Amino acid sequence: MKKSLLLIPLIIISCKKEPAITETPDRDSARSTEMPDAAKTDSAVLREKDSIINNAPVTKEVLRKGVMRSEKEGRIIRTADASQLPFTLGEEFTKDGQELVLKLTHYDKPNIKAKISTNEKDFNIRFNQIRLPNGDYDGPFGRDLTYDIKEKGEVWLIIGKSNMASGNTKGSFNVSVE
Repeated sequence: MKKSLLLIPLIIISCKKEPAITETPDRDSARSTEMPDAAKTDSAVLREKDSIINNAPVTKEVLRKGVMRSEKEGRIIRTADASQLPFTLGEEFTKDGQELVLKLTHYDKPNIKAKISTNEKDFNIRFNQIRLPNGDYDGPFGRDLTYDIKEKGEVWLIIGKSNMASGNTKGSFNVSVE
């Protein structure tokens, strides 16, 4: 009786059907394998999940309103329309030397206030620079930023590590912008 109970899971496992992989010959008679449609869909969904980091409670709402996110060579670029302000974005640095560029399009307020908050201990992060609508840069700043904006247009907040300080450069954080 006990032996038959042990055989049941083995039979169930051996009866599971693996996804079908079809081989299709191409012009040069070389073999290529093709994933089934279900697997393609799953990997596409995984890529979408990985591209959205959702640490702040308000981030889901902001993402629904159209905050774009891309990542290239250690630089994370988030783009949002300034009409959505105020908001909080959650983000995470997973590699050394990463930076976040938060681009605020159509900025028309006289000043900007932003703050970086984190629960990470000894996290080396700050506002490195601000890019103004006329193309000028200013900085560095600390974790709090208040700046007068004289022109209307696109404002960038560039966040990264401080070269003048030590500490961990990996971890999650929130950026609140008013």
